[in-house]
Amino acid sequence: MNRTAAFWDKIAPKYAKSPVTDQASYDYTLGRTRSYLQATDRVLELGCGTGSTALLLAPAVTHILATDISGAMIEIARDKAREANIANITFARTDDATPEPPYDVIMAFNLFHLLDDMQQTFAQTHAQLKPGGYFISKTPCLRQLNRNPKSWLILVMVKLVIPLMRLFGKAPAVRVFPIRQLEDAITRAGFEIIESSNHPKGPPPARYIVARKR
Repeated sequence: MNRTAAFWDKIAPKYAKSPVTDQASYDYTLGRTRSYLQATDRVLELGCGTGSTALLLAPAVTHILATDISGAMIEIARDKAREANIANITFARTDDATPEPPYDVIMAFNLFHLLDDMQQTFAQTHAQLKPGGYFISKTPCLRQLNRNPKSWLILVMVKLVIPLMRLFGKAPAVRVFPIRQLEDAITRAGFEIIESSNHPKGPPPARYIVARKR
């Protein structure tokens, strides 16, 4: 097991009990995402965590394959699916998953600031989508600074405090980039961005992006 997976396995029970920090922004994300889904869609979710979003969106589609690096997160997600009697989701650890592309929609929420190489992930996502398929994501852009002092405090946390916490297994690696860098990377991977806005506005802003495979 790698260090990142071990961290998320360790915090999975606490993570599962944590409330949504901004319910209005989360509801907006769900509503906008549902507007792009069709009843016949096959969907892949990357970084599904404990499955909350996949479970809420499952009634809108035919099937969701929801994956995560953490086996503990996946076990919690499976338990939640059984309790809710939702059968059209397959939860699988990323290393064990067997995707069957092409997909109509690929989703990833609050994931890309945690990856070493998001450009590679965007390229893989493009390859797994049908022509015209949707890539839907939301990503904290931690370098999108403004005059709010909180912006600079967040950057100090990410640059100085989190690396120290990682030494003791108390935090994951976190990447910082502005919105423009994120959008440029998605476009370079072969997507056309058709919707892009901040929810919440921050700081830091979380950029909700819908992109179509060209």
